[in-house]
Amino acid sequence: MALFGGRTTQDMKNRLRITKGRPLADFLPTITIKAKDFANEITNFNVKQRELRTETGITSEHVKNNQDVRKLLVNRGIVPEALPPAEDVKKVERRLKSEQKKLPKYSKPLESHEEEIE
Repeated sequence: MALFGGRTTQDMKNRLRITKGRPLADFLPTITIKAKDFANEITNFNVKQRELRTETGITSEHVKNNQDVRKLLVNRGIVPEALPPAEDVKKVERRLKSEQKKLPKYSKPLESHEEEIE
C-alpha cells in the first residue's frame, strides 16, 4: 500500500484488470518491480544494521522505506499506481520458448578445428 499511494494489491489488480489467481508482479512495469526490490533491500539492510527483531519494528521499517521510495518516484514524475501494466510475463515466457525453438533453424554449425588442436 505504501508504494501504491494507499492502494492494496487487490486494488492494483482490479485497476490493471488482472485475472483472479495471477500475481500482481507478473504485470508490473520493471521500474515498479525495481522500486519494490529497492525498498526491500533497504529494509533488509536496516533490519540487520539496527538489529530489529519485532514484527512491528520490521513492518514499520518496511512501510517507511516503501513510502520513501514512492516519494522519490513521484518527485521524478513517476506515479506507480498510474503506470500502465507491463506485458504479461507468461506471454513473454511463451514467446521466448517459441523463439528458442526456432534458433537452430537459423544458426550455422560451428566449423571444426580439430586439426589445429592436435
